[in-house]
Formats: sequence, structure tokens, C-alpha cells
Amino acid sequence: MPFGGDSIDRKKERYADVTYEIESKYLSRYAAKAIDTKGRKEPLESDGLRTDFQRDRDRILHCKAFRRLKHKTQVFLSPEGDHYRTRLTHTLEVSQIARTIARALRLNEDLTEAIALGHDLGHTPYGHAGEKALCEFTHFAHNEQSLRMVDVLEYDGRGMNLCFEVRDGILNHTSKGNPATLEGQVVAWSDRIAYINHDIDDAIRAGVIAEADIPEKFRVLFGERHAARINSMILDIIDHSYDQPYARPSETFEQGIMELRRFMFDNVYSSPIAKAEEHKAVDMIRFLYRYFVGHPDRIPEEFRRMDSSVEQKTVDYISMMSDNYAVRCFTDITVPKNWNKY
Repeated sequence: MPFGGDSIDRKKERYADVTYEIESKYLSRYAAKAIDTKGRKEPLESDGLRTDFQRDRDRILHCKAFRRLKHKTQVFLSPEGDHYRTRLTHTLEVSQIARTIARALRLNEDLTEAIALGHDLGHTPYGHAGEKALCEFTHFAHNEQSLRMVDVLEYDGRGMNLCFEVRDGILNHTSKGNPATLEGQVVAWSDRIAYINHDIDDAIRAGVIAEADIPEKFRVLFGERHAARINSMILDIIDHSYDQPYARPSETFEQGIMELRRFMFDNVYSSPIAKAEEHKAVDMIRFLYRYFVGHPDRIPEEFRRMDSSVEQKTVDYISMMSDNYAVRCFTDITVPKNWNKY
């Protein structure tokens, strides 16, 4: 034992000291150091063993919203096959890509991982179909709802009280965002790298497109296969951003990534095969929104006691549903129950 003679509390403090020392000695001058965090809305007593960024990562990993991601749509609605991505597997792929980049750039892996694990916590059931439905009634953006999830909704309405840097990265991971840290920038680009490439993989598996349908310019720029494309995009960000005050691809790769993204919107995300059942999901989420706004007494008590409008309570409740739970909720409201009195 390296600190065998110390008390438990002192051991924990010294383990944390080692982490702070590693960050100070080896991380880039542009990395976010845990000891320099802008802090939390409410002060939190140190547990000695972990840095603030490590504690935030663990809070996200163990929260209920994270577990629900395994039953939320990525692209293909409630896929029957075992090998299609869900929102959870997407999140894990983003986390691993982001950590690979962060390590190579000598950025803070703990902060990077915390942002990556939390970036999609606010997604609706049925992914962007659910988001589309809610946007017909109110402003809804999944990145803003992800921040609301960690700030307000989790921990039985108390919120998770995360650090500024984690909250900022979650809010600003979309293309419209401007993360305050390089770790946040890494997650934003890792998100795009992950969903473009794994959505290509799933679309090929589903027969929506074939590998040969990917335009030659993308195969020349990024590589012929899934692993090669991801690897080339990661390496480009590392090469372009090493020891720089930013974390992003080169101009050539950035333009290529965004053009490949447009190819996916034109050929996969709007495909009749991928979207054949989407209108049903949109109609269901519309129904649930109208129903709960009109019947606020049917909203669970944990949401009713919050200081917000009935519309916000409804959005919060629906956004926390998994695909399966949304269907059960819809069925419970609309389908008569069997008579069961003897």
C-alpha cells in the first residue's frame, strides 16, 4: 500500500493530490484543470478521493437518465436487431472517441468523459421524431433539455449540482454551441464523428444504403471503411489541434465532415426505410403532450410539485420517457383495460 500508515481520510486526500499533480505536470497549458474549476452553484464538500470532474462523471454515470438511454432511439425507431445503435451506445462511442482525442492533446480526460456521458441525457423518446413533435407546441432543444436534466430534474428535482465546465460542455455540444473549454470542443466534434459514422454503419446493415453509395470523394478523404473513417477524422483533429488553443479538424476535414453529414440527411435520415414509422411516433408524442397539458393531474407528482408551467411539466415528463415507456403510457391512456372483476 503506497500510503499504508495513513488514516482512510488522509489516504483519500493523498490519492486526490496525485491526480492534481498529474494534471499540473502533464496536461496541456490549454487543458481545464480540476483544481481551477469555476465550481458549482452550491458548494460541495470534497470527498478527498476524486476531483470535481471525476465526481461529475460518476454522478452522470449512475443517474437514472443515463440508464434510460439504452431504450431511446438513435436513428432506427425501436430496432429489433441487437446490433443497431441506441442513444446509450451512441453516448459510449462519443465518450471513447472524445477520450482518445483528449489524451492525445493532453486535455482533461475526466472532464471530457463527464461531458460526453451527459450530452444526450435530455433526448426525447424516439430521438429527433420526439423532438420534432414537441417543437410544434413549444421551444425544445435536446441540448438545453440535457442541461435541465442535470440542473433540475435528476436527483428527485434537486438537480445534480455539476461543475460549470461540465454543464457548459453539455449545453454547447451542438453545431450552434461555442464550448468554453477545449474538452467541450472535443466532445462536440466527437459527437459528429460518432453519429455520422455509426449511422452509416447502421444504414448499410439495414439496407438503406450500400458502402458503394458513399461518394468517392469521401472514401478518398476519409477511407473506405468504418474504422478507417473514424481513425482518419480523429487523427486529423489531433494533428491540426496539437498544442493549439482550439480542438477542431483541419479546414479540409471540417468541410468534408459537414458535407458527409448532409449526404446522410439526404440519403439516410430522410429515407423512407428509416422513417417509415416516424409519423406514428410523432403522432404519439403529440397526443401525449396534448393529453397531459389537458390532464395535469395525470402527470406524476414528482413533476407536479416543481415550480414550472404545466407545459414545462409535460415536456419534462415526456422527455424523460424511454421509447418503451412512451408506448406503455400511450396504450394505458387509449386502450381499454380488460374487465377483471369476479
